[in-house]
Amino acid sequence: MTFSKNRLFMALTLTLSSANAFAEGYKLFEQSVSSMGNAYAGRGAQISDASLVYSNPAALTRLTSLNGAQLSAGLNLINAKTNYRDASAQSANGQPVIGKTEGANSLTELVPFVFYADKVSDQLSWGIGFYVPFGLSSNYDNDFVGRYFADETAIQVLSLQPAIGYQLNEQWSVGVGVSINHAQGTLSKYKDHSGLCELGEATTNAMFGAAVYNDAYCNSHYEVAGDDVAFGYTFGIHGEPVAGTRLALTWHSAVRYTLQGDSVITNTPLTGANVAGNPNYLVVAPNLPAIDLTTGKLAANSRLTESSQLALTTPASAAFGLDQQISTALSLQLSIAWTQWSEFDSIDIVSNDPNPSISLNTQRPPNLNSQGYIGYIPQQWQNSWSAALGASYVYQPGLTLKAGAAFDENPIASEHKTARIPTDDRVWLTVGANWQLNQQLSIDMAYGYLFTGDVTVSEREYNVQDEPLYNSGYQGQYRNKGQLLAVQFNYMF
Repeated sequence: MTFSKNRLFMALTLTLSSANAFAEGYKLFEQSVSSMGNAYAGRGAQISDASLVYSNPAALTRLTSLNGAQLSAGLNLINAKTNYRDASAQSANGQPVIGKTEGANSLTELVPFVFYADKVSDQLSWGIGFYVPFGLSSNYDNDFVGRYFADETAIQVLSLQPAIGYQLNEQWSVGVGVSINHAQGTLSKYKDHSGLCELGEATTNAMFGAAVYNDAYCNSHYEVAGDDVAFGYTFGIHGEPVAGTRLALTWHSAVRYTLQGDSVITNTPLTGANVAGNPNYLVVAPNLPAIDLTTGKLAANSRLTESSQLALTTPASAAFGLDQQISTALSLQLSIAWTQWSEFDSIDIVSNDPNPSISLNTQRPPNLNSQGYIGYIPQQWQNSWSAALGASYVYQPGLTLKAGAAFDENPIASEHKTARIPTDDRVWLTVGANWQLNQQLSIDMAYGYLFTGDVTVSEREYNVQDEPLYNSGYQGQYRNKGQLLAVQFNYMF
């Protein structure tokens, strides 16, 4: 019988949390509204606000020398929608799965951030920030035809980062930040127990020669959750080698987590091998469900729980930023970024329970075929690039208008696209503005629209040796779009 090949890593739950990712993979850029107006072009190079704590701590020296201490805080309102159509699925024994073949997942969420920066001396500055660098969330209807492959998926990473910047000379500064990161996740799907539900009552009863059909198998459900705390770092360089030309190089390290939590499965069939010698059950065959003599139905274990863990790495990234002054009113911005998504090779959910219950079966051939395994999905993501162009124009004193466009290369090869992350290359357009309300207070606002082309998903289940399992599968067509409206307040002390 088939068990889950799932991932433990995905969740999103902050009272103010994030929804659909607005960058390649599930990385979020929503830590600065001022940068969003330019589609994050020139980020880390522009001397903008205290969000430089995250984007480039080296630039803190320029910020605080110009403005002194500064507090920046904001909210991103994200509305994301994923439409699917022409969906179909097959159970482990090849039976067509009945369910909803078209629909949409829609989410509306808030992503907060807050940063503070100040100087210690003319050369040394410091700052601290709280933000959400990674996130993803989706939830299908219970009658989704692909429910044996995906139900709820979510990820959340919350980060607290102190940082310092040091001015080497009039042109160049360096900076470093250390982040404390809390990752938590949850994932679920409905269970396909060798197509027992799809076989139907009449066929099942005919196989066993009695009225033994148990519709609990149609509601069998798997869920896994876990969390961990880990550390990362940011390194940055900022320079203005020529007046009006600002450059930035930044490196955000990978962060490695071991998410610890529980795997829970409901309504699991009890096979003959599970209850051999128990007088309360009738064993038909070792590999077939036993019959519960108290009910006369196919036997099921209502709930199994097993402690488990997943090694998760959020990827390292490197970025170059340029902020070029064209005139006193006009400046242009450019960014190019690389993300090491190749770290995400597979999803391995492994038992760490001294008294296992689920992995006793899932680790065996012809299932996952590896000691202690509860879930496995090959990912084989690829490193990816993104680029952005932006412009800022001082329309009048105290009012700056912004616009930008960005392209994010998707790291997921076509053969590994799934119902949980059905994404492709993404294009998004943004506009924004900054108002200087008085000498101390300014406000940034920005709007962005994101879209992708059509995405084809064709999933299979695999054992740990990457060999296809069973006759189960899922196919569907997807299209994603999203809108982002954000506001940020900046206060100079």
